[in-house]
Amino acid sequence: MQALPDNAPQGVFSGKERNITIRLRNPGANPVEADLRIRLYQASSATAALVSEAAWKKLTVLPGQTVLESATVAFPAVKAETRFLVQWLDDTNKVIGVTEVVGYPPDLLKELKLLAGEYPLGVLDPLNQHKPLLKAAAVDCQDLEDSELENYQGKLAIIGPFQSRAQMREDLPKRIKALAQKGVAVVWIQPPSAEKRRELKPSFYLVLEGEGAVVVVQADQIANLAESPQAQLNLIQFARLALRPEPPRLPYLTPLQYTNIAL
Repeated sequence: MQALPDNAPQGVFSGKERNITIRLRNPGANPVEADLRIRLYQASSATAALVSEAAWKKLTVLPGQTVLESATVAFPAVKAETRFLVQWLDDTNKVIGVTEVVGYPPDLLKELKLLAGEYPLGVLDPLNQHKPLLKAAAVDCQDLEDSELENYQGKLAIIGPFQSRAQMREDLPKRIKALAQKGVAVVWIQPPSAEKRRELKPSFYLVLEGEGAVVVVQADQIANLAESPQAQLNLIQFARLALRPEPPRLPYLTPLQYTNIAL
């Protein structure tokens, strides 16, 4: 039995039991049955320290079969991005594979408080997805559902997500444009497309409006925000981009090279 490697590390929030996925394959011609175990290591640049070891489950994999399984692993609390290695062992104590996992502190979104500065972060959150997470991360917010967007005095606002386009007011684009024109950085999360054949769109793009900017984001970029570190990191990156807009660049060219091209 083999535990197949992932294309990229899995991301989890630390300090609790989290589910990770594993693909197990039997390349042989006979069924394989094994009592599998899990060892968890916390890795640094030079060493890996054993955190825990536990029995997992008895599993049978048929010849030539690949199965997708989920395992619950308790990750210790960390204060910064931390690399973990999950070893999968069979009942002979042989390592059949390793899964790389990156653990993150559960309060990633606290960075939005720093980005928002002295004013509360503006939030228009009709699905109530952001507000509980922001409260847990001690981020001061102003609920923009209770006031006109144009009256917001802060410098950073997050608009959306929405269940559908019908949930948005018809004048919302004009109101967002007016908000940006007076210097507010806006992250506008789009509703899912209702069309059967989806129009090709970038996952996000930047629009400059007056003194401010709007980053228009497709909903899948922040999907499963409560459980996905990557979704939270994406949201933070979109906020940074709205506050400090940068033109798109070709890969691998430095800012100096762009300056020379412009000249």
